[in-house]
Amino acid sequence: MPLKRDISNVNDGNSPTTNGIVANGLAQHDESELLDMLIVGAGFAGVYLLHQLRKRGFNAKIVEVFSSNWHFHYVLRINSHLSLGRFRPRRHMVLEPVRPFVWTCHHILTVPRYPGARVDSQYPVYALSIPEVYEDWTWSSHYPDHAELREYFKHVEDRLHVKKDCVFNTKVVAADWDDDTCSWTIICDTGKVFKSKFWTACTGFAAKRYFPDWEGLEDFKGVIHHSSFWPKDGVDVKGKRVAVIGTGATGVQITQEWAREIGEDGHLEMWQRTPNLACPMNQIFMTKEEQAKLQDDLGSRFAERNNYYNGFLYQWREDKTFDHNDKERDEFYWTLWKMGGFRFLMNNYYDMTRENTANQQAYNFWRDRVRERVHDPRKAELLAPWERPHLFGGKRLSLEQDFYDHFNKNLRQPNVDVVDVRNNPIKRFVSDGIIQEDGTFHKLDIVALATGFDSITGGLKDMKISGVDGEILTEKWAMGTWTYLGISTARFPNFFLEFPWPEEVESCGKYADGEFPSTYGPQAPTAFSNGPSCIEVQGDWIVNVLSDLREKGLKKIDAKRKAEEDWRALVFELINDTPRGKVDSWYNGANIPGKPREHLNYAGGIPRYKKTLENVRQDGYEGFVVS
Repeated sequence: MPLKRDISNVNDGNSPTTNGIVANGLAQHDESELLDMLIVGAGFAGVYLLHQLRKRGFNAKIVEVFSSNWHFHYVLRINSHLSLGRFRPRRHMVLEPVRPFVWTCHHILTVPRYPGARVDSQYPVYALSIPEVYEDWTWSSHYPDHAELREYFKHVEDRLHVKKDCVFNTKVVAADWDDDTCSWTIICDTGKVFKSKFWTACTGFAAKRYFPDWEGLEDFKGVIHHSSFWPKDGVDVKGKRVAVIGTGATGVQITQEWAREIGEDGHLEMWQRTPNLACPMNQIFMTKEEQAKLQDDLGSRFAERNNYYNGFLYQWREDKTFDHNDKERDEFYWTLWKMGGFRFLMNNYYDMTRENTANQQAYNFWRDRVRERVHDPRKAELLAPWERPHLFGGKRLSLEQDFYDHFNKNLRQPNVDVVDVRNNPIKRFVSDGIIQEDGTFHKLDIVALATGFDSITGGLKDMKISGVDGEILTEKWAMGTWTYLGISTARFPNFFLEFPWPEEVESCGKYADGEFPSTYGPQAPTAFSNGPSCIEVQGDWIVNVLSDLREKGLKKIDAKRKAEEDWRALVFELINDTPRGKVDSWYNGANIPGKPREHLNYAGGIPRYKKTLENVRQDGYEGFVVS
């Protein structure tokens, strides 16, 4: 029986699709109800916003692309003569439903299922600060896995009853503003049309998959999956020759999980363009007694998130790297290292993010710790280069558990390797493997694509959003992104940008690096923050906007051009002198060929961002035209 493949069709820009199924027929208007708010996406952001709007008496609904009961996993069967390009559907492609797996609406959030998927934000910050939810929920560990996260969203549904206001199996493909009625007409692929005074896109800043344009990929006859669309029953890799293409968080997690599963007769290759400067997770599992004890002050700890730059419960030290001597500095580094998580990056000396020599000190410590674990000199140089590959923290680092240990050829697994595609890129796929530029052939049975997303703006650009005088959002943003506060964009009134969190991955082909994870979208704290922390700050502000307008009998709020110009300038100013401002990554769109290189995240931190939102509101919505 031939091996099946799933490359998880991305949407054809010419026709609306839902998980690869083209909608039939014309739009069917349903104008019986005028909503106060239509929310697109049922992730953290959508759920939180719906809950808060209900509490204020607003009529709101969620539109979600996934199903309330059954989500069909599609296999893409491709004629061998067809060039896929970006994997957009063509008439010669045949989509076949494989045995369906249960995706109940209780899960709400589309939680990744790929091997090793888990949260990298330490307990308790990666959760909703809604008492009805957290008061009788406990986590089993500091970094929950995807299965527990799905259970969490079952619990969210049990407490908040989100699904009664959700429309499933429905994807928004267009939205049109009507200045006469001060409302939006939102068109879905199913033919359903909504009318709403306001709407917000909580589609996820990693909503649009990215597939490098590799030659011959359609010729590969083995199993191939994109990390974001993984089969429920998983993939059996025991005894197989497998490749993981990409070294972002997803690539790291799949690699360390599959390395445990391939067995003595299997062989795993991680295809790397740029090393992931991963730090130890140092997972902590909690007993029932420990969980109960931590419940007592959860409310205050959730509130405390907003006092920290990144929405975690720690941030950079105020003293500088060279304020301490070598011994003192080394002891401090070791303390952070043993605590694990993002502390070595985000709880370190502040000047590590500003000064090159301070940044080099942090990298040197990281490099030496990793090289102690990787004994093969070739692998060690690829995974932890002696020369710093980029400023430490310039790309979003990942968390690992035993990732580096699997590359030791003198230990239990000589069959885990790293393939360098920076100096020897992928030339083409063939029926039974991959050929590199120098002619090296790698025989493969299974490939995992951890090749990333058109992050932060890609999902929005897949919708045809028409604002004042028919201005199209994709045309406005063709040469760069313009927002005010990372929430609104001029000439698109009553439309808010709110996006839920991604995973990180890296493109491993001939293009630049990319990574997979929002009421948090472009030019908001987004990828520089813990997702729920940012989501709730923005969600609360949006609900206050609707309440204020309702109280004053006003119907429309629209950002001013000058306000978004000033905001864009501030976003650039805040990040230019930091590692993240100097390194190409998905933070600035460098992972997508042809995408404008620009700073897409607000680097001022959550406390400053929250204060800015509060000041704008207190000053009568300065920077907006309200009418």
